[in-house]
Amino acid sequence: MAITAKDVMGLRQRTGLGMMECKRALTESSGDVDAAIALLRSKMKGKMEERSDRESSEGVVAVAQEEGAVAMISLRCETDFVARNDDFISAAGNLAQMVLAGDEGNVEAGDDIKQVVEDLRIKIQENIEFAEGVKISGGELGFYVHHNRKIGVVIQAEGISDGDLLKGLCQHIAAAVPTPLAADETGLPAEDVGKQRAAAVAEANAAGKPPEIAEKIAVGKLRKWVDENTLMGQVYLREMDAKKPVRDYIPAGGSVRQFVRFRLG
Repeated sequence: MAITAKDVMGLRQRTGLGMMECKRALTESSGDVDAAIALLRSKMKGKMEERSDRESSEGVVAVAQEEGAVAMISLRCETDFVARNDDFISAAGNLAQMVLAGDEGNVEAGDDIKQVVEDLRIKIQENIEFAEGVKISGGELGFYVHHNRKIGVVIQAEGISDGDLLKGLCQHIAAAVPTPLAADETGLPAEDVGKQRAAAVAEANAAGKPPEIAEKIAVGKLRKWVDENTLMGQVYLREMDAKKPVRDYIPAGGSVRQFVRFRLG
């Protein structure tokens, strides 16, 4: 079967590979396009496995939403150049949609996601990996992806219908230093709280304070640490001049159930 320039161009558009590579694959597969794609995938997979140990510290965060649900994924690559590639960004969006169509909770790469990533690796010829994904459903939902696509946050709340406030809380979580460990004290790891309490008591005792005074000092230090490391206790970054904690901006009866933050780099 004669291989035409149109055949080669069509395969190149589907795979993103060079004209000569596409022509050879079509020749070896006797013009069968699907067989040629499978052949190219097999050949390029071996080459890409040689790059699998290269660090993939760049990439993008992408979000997809529908009524009552939000999904967020992190797709990694080797270089910032590829992270700004339209095909890479589009693939990240498609992966977010795939996660949105799946089950709720943290998401690991299944066969369908792995296939999309593998095809992208072959087309772009960099080490690319699906880093993490999550789907959250129910309640009031908000999300934010920073303009550089390196940081994304999804938040789930109850009794907070103000979409702008939800976005503001996501922006706060994205930018706050330290990054909040939990929405409030109840979400903090018990082990961390115990270590901080013990350290505060030991410091007060070392200062020679009476036991009752040492206990009060320890309580104050622990409270300060809790506020510094929880969303509700941190000063709301959108209203820095007011110097009020986030809890003061939450409407009566409202609460934050959970949030998820992805960051690249």
